[in-house]
Amino acid sequence: MSSLHLWLPAILMLVLLALQTPITWSMAIAALGFFVLNIGEMPLANFAQQMAEGTESVSLLALPLFVLAGCIMNASGITRRLLNLAEVLVGHMTGALAQMCTVLATLLGGLTASANADAAMLAKTIGTQMVARGYSAPFAAVITSSAAIITALIPPSIGLIIYGFLAEASIGRLFAAGIVPGLLLAAALMFTTHVLAIKRKYTPQRATRASARELGHALLDGLWALSIPVVIILGTRYGIFTTTESGAVVVLYVLLVAIFGYREMKLRQLPEVLAESVRDSASVMMMICAASAFGFYLSWEQVPQAMSGWLAGTTKDPIMLLLLINLVLIVLGTAIEGSAALIILTPMLLPLIEGAHIDKVHFGIVLITNLTIAGITPPVGGLMYISSQALKVKMGDYSREVMPYLAVMMILLVILSVFPQLSLWLPNALYGTSAVQ
Repeated sequence: MSSLHLWLPAILMLVLLALQTPITWSMAIAALGFFVLNIGEMPLANFAQQMAEGTESVSLLALPLFVLAGCIMNASGITRRLLNLAEVLVGHMTGALAQMCTVLATLLGGLTASANADAAMLAKTIGTQMVARGYSAPFAAVITSSAAIITALIPPSIGLIIYGFLAEASIGRLFAAGIVPGLLLAAALMFTTHVLAIKRKYTPQRATRASARELGHALLDGLWALSIPVVIILGTRYGIFTTTESGAVVVLYVLLVAIFGYREMKLRQLPEVLAESVRDSASVMMMICAASAFGFYLSWEQVPQAMSGWLAGTTKDPIMLLLLINLVLIVLGTAIEGSAALIILTPMLLPLIEGAHIDKVHFGIVLITNLTIAGITPPVGGLMYISSQALKVKMGDYSREVMPYLAVMMILLVILSVFPQLSLWLPNALYGTSAVQ
């Protein structure tokens, strides 16, 4: 019976995933199955209790607030201004539209609920323009899905908030830690795009570089949005507000800009914007609730301890261990959506990370980068499907086109794993080596 208790919920979840059941319901049904199997040892009401406990964290309050800020930005024309800034910055480059896609993703940061949402937005806007202007559809699908990975690292990232909650790590330090890797990823994508664009003779968007006056005007126009990460990091650094409170500050900030600054958003639009943010936030929170119940099953059966023991037995070297974890994660991440994988795997890997004396902030950046990269990895990468569906691209065509980008990102992932200071020097400089923000 114990063997049945151990394996049946996991098998049930895998079967449901194979039947294309949403990951939230797959985890919830599998967890419910575990409680039903153990109804003699624990009341069934514990299932609901574990679901509810998934939301009992102050740090999670920031999540719906940042989602709301992103919805306001989209409704108020801020996103459009950032696109114009991207065009001014890189419109003269070969493959300009593809470069604009990467720059826009970097400027937007992680203001949506997931990289999946960013991939959909980029594919529907810049991706369709690329196809209309002679870029191949597979290439457009690849760059829009790849650029979405950047938003998982640039603050305020929802993934970093979730990881900070699960790992009990400083969210302020995580925000700071994601900036340099995010910019390195953007640079790597732009370099790869440049090489491919020259080879395929993709033309620039504009004949000449933007003038200093034009650049200054675009920067001024997009300044409100560009200042958001600065406001968050400086506000938490100097104790003006906590990272959780920064979500409310950003919402108020963006709302005032939208209504009184750009004057493109009316108060009558607010109910619609609020409804959109509630839907987006609810989908993420439901996933957290389901994962909390599923995590109880894993904890009860001591799966994290077993996994940690197996991995710890392979090597004692922290760097080799981190590289091995990366290998396991990139495989698992192709089968499980990034946010769900983050929620499931973080509690399983934390004991191992702490035992190997690997910094939790550094590991968080590596983990989120890895799981998000997995989204563009065939055969079942979520970001791949979103962009491919939006641009009507076959999986085989996408798979061939993505290989140069995937190779570059894998190299960057190894570099981030081997050199932790790439992630840690900025949070250490801002907060000190032991501060918690």
